[in-house]
Amino acid sequence: MQYLAEGLRLPTNGLDYTILAIYFVVVLGIGFAARASVKTSLDFFLSGRSLPAWVTGLAFVAANLGATEILGMAATGAQYGVAVVHWYWIGAIPAMVFLGLVMMPFYYRSKVRSVPEFLLQRFDRSAHLLSSILFAFAAILIAGVNLYALSIVVEALLGWDRWVAIVVAGVFVLLYITIGGLSSAIYNEVLQFFVILAALIPLTLLGLKRVGGWDGLSGSLEKQHGADFMSAWGGTGIGDANPLGANWLTIILGLGFVLSFGYWTTNFAEVQRALSAKNLSAAKRTPLIAAFPKIFIVFAVMIPGLVAAVVVPQIGTPGSDLTYNDAIPLLMRELLPNGVLGIAVTGLLAAFMAGMAANVSSFNTVFTTDIWQRYVKKDQSDAYYLRFGRVITAVGVLASIGTAFIAASFSNIMTYLQTLFSFFNVPMFVVFIIGMFWKRASMKSGVWGLVAGTTAAMLNYFVFYEQGIIDIPSDQGANFVSAIVGFVAGAVVMVAVTLFTAPKPEAELAGLVYGTESPDADEAPDEGDSAWYRKPALLGWGAIVLAALCYLPYSL
Repeated sequence: MQYLAEGLRLPTNGLDYTILAIYFVVVLGIGFAARASVKTSLDFFLSGRSLPAWVTGLAFVAANLGATEILGMAATGAQYGVAVVHWYWIGAIPAMVFLGLVMMPFYYRSKVRSVPEFLLQRFDRSAHLLSSILFAFAAILIAGVNLYALSIVVEALLGWDRWVAIVVAGVFVLLYITIGGLSSAIYNEVLQFFVILAALIPLTLLGLKRVGGWDGLSGSLEKQHGADFMSAWGGTGIGDANPLGANWLTIILGLGFVLSFGYWTTNFAEVQRALSAKNLSAAKRTPLIAAFPKIFIVFAVMIPGLVAAVVVPQIGTPGSDLTYNDAIPLLMRELLPNGVLGIAVTGLLAAFMAGMAANVSSFNTVFTTDIWQRYVKKDQSDAYYLRFGRVITAVGVLASIGTAFIAASFSNIMTYLQTLFSFFNVPMFVVFIIGMFWKRASMKSGVWGLVAGTTAAMLNYFVFYEQGIIDIPSDQGANFVSAIVGFVAGAVVMVAVTLFTAPKPEAELAGLVYGTESPDADEAPDEGDSAWYRKPALLGWGAIVLAALCYLPYSL
């Protein structure tokens, strides 16, 4: 297992630990406060579908602010440069807008409790069961990434033993989810969103000051790595070399379409926040509200990674004990005074807990409602499933501890996560998108599309790429190609199977396929729904235009 370098131990004092203790007390307090609202399994798994859009919107973006965002994206900035913006303005915003405007009406009106349950309605039991198992497995793997990252950071920075860090974080996440259900997780994610920003913004500003501002940062990195390191599109012509090891086609198709849409539209850890909204209008606005802070968060994670590459040029190089994952902790040690340091450590722990909580809460919902209730213990009382949901939450936390060790083999955890997304989210996305827009797609095509897409993506990565059969310059480039291969394979197999198997009766497709109307599509609109900021279409287009304007300096 790789650890953060021993020299990264932070000079924390009593003030820093006091701030940390206050945060943990508040987290548990929110859990106990949310307990009063948990009376049914729907309250536990989906907050009774009662939360306002601003709460679910902030929780939506905070659920993604885990190890992926903080350590992973800063590591990606240190390794690949300004190209990290692609994961936000190409690899997030369009897909979030698509989810809000196009897919949330399907999800919300069908009254499903999870993403896999939608596949049961659109296809058949085999597609539902396979997607449930794949998602549950992926959720535990991703939760393990957050635990692994948290444990090595806390061990190196605060001097705690690794097992202590894992147990403490796992116990707190377990307690507040078990006590207050999804409502506790969501309200804590809103708090964690602001705590994380309070940690990252000072780090970004002080980092820029340390290297002489943006001009000093750009000049140093261009001298070390070449001009393409500070350009989002530099060197991305087909056949050209660039730090990312991917060309414009694989960036747009692999990241911007397949991986991005696969993650944001079918990852239940995110969609669950929108499904907990109080009505369809609020559910549609949830990812759109989240898109606006998402546009700017890239600066708070990219710049520290770039600064780390200047301050410690040997980071990530052969023979150095510093991996790219060390970028954020390294700057915390170098730049932050006590007090601010306590806030930063708290923000880092909050990020890991948010990421873990999002995946554990989505895991317990899918395992309870889609696997246990559907195929193992049918027709039990609602109280039984509520109790089982709490038990399986504990199982999920324990399993996450085990999967944390898998993440240890990757020096850049963002690479590991993108690998998982290409294996699990992309095949699910192709099944969803074809099922939603093609009425003829047969019931059996769903499960075979999942099998083909997952298998093809894994074969491309583990056989063709890792065995050197095809030449791809980097792991990230291989992930983009694997995602494209998985999408194409899933789509081709779905079409082929559809030609030889029976379609779902058209009467059963109402509200499940684009152009068909749900029989109970009516909903109570929000009060004051005519205000511009309550209109999903305007919010969506606003996010896209703003992201495009942010891109201009990087494309010149």
